[in-house]
Amino acid sequence: MPALSLQQLVDHARTRSPFYAEAYRDVPAVVSHLTQLPIIDQTAFWAANTWPENRLLTGPLTDAGVYKSGGTTGVPKLSVWSRAEHADSVTAFGAGMVRAGLKPGHRVANLFWAGELYGGFLYIENALHHAPVDNVRLPVGAAASSEYIVDLIATFGVNVLAGVPMKLAAVAEYLVERGQVADSVELLLFGGDLLFTDLRPILSRAFPKAAVASVGYASIDAGLVGRPVPGDDVRVHEAFPDRTLVELVDDVTGEPITTAGVPGRLLVTNLFRTLMPVLRYPAGDRAEWVDPERQRFRLLGRSMEGGRVGTIAMPLEDIRAVLVEADRDRHMVGMQMVHRRWDGRDGLILRLGYVNEPPADLGQRMVEAVYAARPVFPAEVADGAIHPLGIEWVPTSELVTNPRTGKLQQVLDERPPA
Repeated sequence: MPALSLQQLVDHARTRSPFYAEAYRDVPAVVSHLTQLPIIDQTAFWAANTWPENRLLTGPLTDAGVYKSGGTTGVPKLSVWSRAEHADSVTAFGAGMVRAGLKPGHRVANLFWAGELYGGFLYIENALHHAPVDNVRLPVGAAASSEYIVDLIATFGVNVLAGVPMKLAAVAEYLVERGQVADSVELLLFGGDLLFTDLRPILSRAFPKAAVASVGYASIDAGLVGRPVPGDDVRVHEAFPDRTLVELVDDVTGEPITTAGVPGRLLVTNLFRTLMPVLRYPAGDRAEWVDPERQRFRLLGRSMEGGRVGTIAMPLEDIRAVLVEADRDRHMVGMQMVHRRWDGRDGLILRLGYVNEPPADLGQRMVEAVYAARPVFPAEVADGAIHPLGIEWVPTSELVTNPRTGKLQQVLDERPPA
């Protein structure tokens, strides 16, 4: 479907979506630049995206795909794509995979997650199907064992493995432990998280002939964001021409960043999504410009909108609601998510402030509550992909705040640079 102009998209959104009608109440009739629009408030955005009585969509839900995004506590966060929007998105994404190194005739094992309305596996499968080069698709999924995947590589002469970094690393570890290599693999396409340097050695040992590249940058809620940029830095992406507009804004002020090398929050506007419009939507990541004129940016990690450990999104407000429910006596005063990485795996620490010291068992009860709300977390822990969730109690004064504003820093990334 053809992309709309910014003016057309704004007109469509505010005349058909009650949410955008309210959000754009003070926006002028003629919009010439993105900065005339407010940055989307994610809490309000998702509060409007409910069933029944949806206030976000611009039309009835009659021909669309519904995919899960974010948490499952309270009202599930469900992202809607019309048939035409999804087809257009995966076609552009498939073309981006060619830029990442997909070649004619490549045999590709798709190792992403599927089921329970998650869209990653289906998205990659459709992108391969619509890619502009012939390829052989092997829809394996992330639930398959490393033994099964290694046997499949040998049987089919698999050339490409596409999956999240820790899944690729798990397959590599299986090979290395057995003194084997997979010479047929020419390309490792990762997505869903940054690929950290401490995974490179084991990937190189197991797949000595494989290049490593990003599969592309997209999400179920934000939609298309960036396509891979060939080169040594796999964190660099660029906006999809004629489909997406990417902005970087200051973490505190929201003012646009136009200078290369200055970190900020990443916002995305999709010019082709009209059923569930996405305009100046915080994608949840931080980045810096590499080439602002060409909309090329380098991903730096998660932003203050929420956390992510491995492939598991941990939206702040959802996790906060779980902890508040578990904390019946209200010992928690302030929360921040701390990303750490040790022993080759990611870990997430929930640093909780207190005034009165909490009982010794409260932390474990909170962990169990989060696990119950997000069962994929303990499943990934059991698979050895990530560390168990940690709880760290500190006096409220020891919670990290922004030195300029005094505001609590919701997400801290203490992992080593990628």
